[in-house]
Amino acid sequence: MTSSLRPQGQESRFPLPPAVEPVPVTASGGVPGAGVETDAPAHTPGVSEKTRSTDKAGGAAPAAPAGRDSFFDNAKYLAIVFVAMGHSWEPLTDGSRAAEALYMLVYTFHMPAFILISGYFSRSFDMRPDRLKRLVTGIAVPYILFEIAYTFFKRWADDDPAHPISLLDPWYLTWFLAALFVWRMSTPLWKLVRWPLPLALGIAVLASISPDIGDDLDFQRVLQFLPFFVAGLLMKPEYFRMVRSRKVRLLSLPVGACALLLAYWAAPRMTSAWFYHRDSAQELGAPWWAGVVMTLALFGCSVVLTACFLAWVPGRRTWFTVLGAGTLYGYLLHGFLAKGSRFWGWFDDYEWLHKPAGEVFVSLVAAAVVTALCTPPVQRAFRFAMEPKLEWAFREDPAAQARERAAASR
Repeated sequence: MTSSLRPQGQESRFPLPPAVEPVPVTASGGVPGAGVETDAPAHTPGVSEKTRSTDKAGGAAPAAPAGRDSFFDNAKYLAIVFVAMGHSWEPLTDGSRAAEALYMLVYTFHMPAFILISGYFSRSFDMRPDRLKRLVTGIAVPYILFEIAYTFFKRWADDDPAHPISLLDPWYLTWFLAALFVWRMSTPLWKLVRWPLPLALGIAVLASISPDIGDDLDFQRVLQFLPFFVAGLLMKPEYFRMVRSRKVRLLSLPVGACALLLAYWAAPRMTSAWFYHRDSAQELGAPWWAGVVMTLALFGCSVVLTACFLAWVPGRRTWFTVLGAGTLYGYLLHGFLAKGSRFWGWFDDYEWLHKPAGEVFVSLVAAAVVTALCTPPVQRAFRFAMEPKLEWAFREDPAAQARERAAASR
């Protein structure tokens, strides 16, 4: 953890949070795509000491496992449910304005929330060998394995035997792993610059008006989602306490309702591709200045709705808290079913799925499936791909061994 963003002899306007002694969190505890061991603050971020034992909305809470934060585990689980439901709504949006509005609303905040949390738990990242090792085993290796697995799945399920394996062209969900690898590697840079968030926003704006960036590693997404990661680097525990206050919770209700009405109005008037941050304005058939306006406007909307979402995340331990440790599993594994349902024509064969009752059914199935994929048995079954040890592939790190001996002697 770096101590500060402050340059020598001058106060920084946007300092990173002060250094704290990290508490290791296992790779499965990362957000989707963040399958590396992160360095969480030693205290519980996002909840006060009082809130650790009592949630304002829910009374007494059982103690959480040492080294884990129930608030963030709950947030990750609830966000992955929204991700899965959003993917299930995609085939329903053509014939339903309500489904399109919900789709736009969820896409405004679910990935920004994940990326913000990823940035928050990347604050202590540096080029220390043990952290680089976790970056490789927790992000790079799962990216390679799932890129290959998704390719073979598409060849079989979509009857496309010529579909190529390309590590430079992330397919479907793997873009987030590639992006997180780049973002985390850039963390030391954001610790050095004086105004990291304005700089990241400037880069995102430039990307949105640059159609020649290309598709390698989905670099448009890497750059356009970058401000949310940098915002996470700048987050402090008190910011999470603030958004979880009673005042913010009550305020989030009319804000969310207005956002839904706005999405309902916008559904037939704009393309949802803006929310993917995958293309430049010109590639979406809009003038260049629309990229500037939409990037800044969507960033503001995403921040507000992410705060509304986090305001209702419980800080106490709940039945789904344990599932927060398996969100990487749910994120990557549910992609097979999400894509398979399109390849096999389920939404075309069953017209009733496009009715209101069918849309509710699809949402419940998506939530149930991703919940099952986050459970401990699934984690144990697929840990070889998502949290491989690979000790044989790395040289011994004397400094890491010394830290382990020091920790064991305490």
